[in-house]
Amino acid sequence: MKKGTSDIIRRATEFPVIMIGEGLLVGGVAGLLVLLYRISLNYAGIWMSQVLNWIQGHPLRILLWFLALAAMAAVTGLLVKWEPMISGSGIPQLEGEMTGKLEQRWQRIIPAKFLGGFLGMFAGLALGREGPSIQLGAMAGKGISRTLKRGRTEEKFLLTCGASAGLAAAFHAPLAGVMFALEEVHKNFSAAVFISAMTASVAADYITSTVLGMEPVFGFAIAGSLPQQYYWMLAALGVILGAAGVFYNWFTLKAQSLYKKVKGLGPVGKAMIPFLLAGILGLVLPDILGSGHDMIERLAGGEMALLTAAGLFAARFLFSGVSFGSGVPGGIFFPMLVLGAYIGGIFGKLCAGYLGLPEEYINNFILLAMAGYFTAVVRAPLTGIILIFELTGSLSQMLSLSVVTIFSYITAMLMKSQPIYESLLERILSGRGIPQEAEEGEKVLDSYAVAEESQIANHLVRDIAWPQHCLLVAVKRGDKEIIPKGDTKIMMGDVIITMTDEKHNGAVYDAMSQLCRNNKL
Repeated sequence: MKKGTSDIIRRATEFPVIMIGEGLLVGGVAGLLVLLYRISLNYAGIWMSQVLNWIQGHPLRILLWFLALAAMAAVTGLLVKWEPMISGSGIPQLEGEMTGKLEQRWQRIIPAKFLGGFLGMFAGLALGREGPSIQLGAMAGKGISRTLKRGRTEEKFLLTCGASAGLAAAFHAPLAGVMFALEEVHKNFSAAVFISAMTASVAADYITSTVLGMEPVFGFAIAGSLPQQYYWMLAALGVILGAAGVFYNWFTLKAQSLYKKVKGLGPVGKAMIPFLLAGILGLVLPDILGSGHDMIERLAGGEMALLTAAGLFAARFLFSGVSFGSGVPGGIFFPMLVLGAYIGGIFGKLCAGYLGLPEEYINNFILLAMAGYFTAVVRAPLTGIILIFELTGSLSQMLSLSVVTIFSYITAMLMKSQPIYESLLERILSGRGIPQEAEEGEKVLDSYAVAEESQIANHLVRDIAWPQHCLLVAVKRGDKEIIPKGDTKIMMGDVIITMTDEKHNGAVYDAMSQLCRNNKL
């Protein structure tokens, strides 16, 4: 039943309390779902290695494996054709739904994404589990919302909770899960969102940690804090990572475009290319297959030569683009960390060989480069810093991480590169044409933080050109909630709450985001 305006506003006042319980529920369900997904992918990776060992030197077995890869590609392509929203990582689709521009069918996405991700990992594609885990977690939240018959406003909170829980369960990183949900998905730091996302994230992490253990994802040794005399190297590394991140975004989008240019190449045909290429690489260069976790551990082991590292980086970079560009289910989250680690490792080896950097700090550069590269590609610096801290369990590099991420962020901004998930969302929306208006006219509440130097900061309500189909409901200023009038002055740091019809939510979201953002950045 459609929620009335008074019902939505009344329930919104109780969100901080309601969302603790519902966040716990979403976190539990999403945690179990992602736990099963992680276990299935672990087995997929083990089975792939066993198959590659089994077929070595046996032509008939190699033929059988290629036939199996073709069959898996066909199944994966048919899954994408059946439910296009499972294509890629799933994070752009989630962001599209959060802004009212896309609608995902959770009943179809969960099984299709689960199976498609498993097949991609079994084949050895250079894709990650994190994006799919975030989408699976969000769809668990949506399923709970629909089951409990929650309104669209509350459903956005549950989607955010699910996304937070998904990343937490995928990486054993509850803080990064919360920060990613706030910084990239919900794009709002209200207390209600933070508390609910944290509850869901901790619940999901507890479930996965109980089964898979508490050890961080990476266990390689990190030296102490980098001496300040080498900090100029951090600045240089940040600039390199920023430029490399911009190139990565361009290359990823270019790979998608190349697939689209081949006429008559449907989802099945697109899937065949990376699946069969993975079969070839499994015979000649198996090191670059799969998620890439072992690649980072080998690099951090200290025995890899500089040219070997450069060659593996180039091969992995190309294979990542071929894998993701095909549109098969799988993320770029962890693969981009692998590439960042190799940039840092190569840079560290060069500095150690020619600029006097002690070799014990090379692993530090591997760690720092993962955060810097993630920041340049995704444009979420806080998430990058917290994520790397949780992946390694080391707090000793916080200042170094901050320096590298600042320089990589600024470099990517100056090069005017759009964050990758926003670019991918634009591709999805352009491919679908103009979205149809929703049949139901349910009302949606949204919150927008007013940034410094925004168009509406220090202006009266009556002097602001508010978007059409948008009702200004309240202005939150600290702990106070102001009922807006014509002479109410909007201040920097205010949180504006608007109401709009569901069918206009996407357009209003874009217009309000433009009004509230810092226009000098």
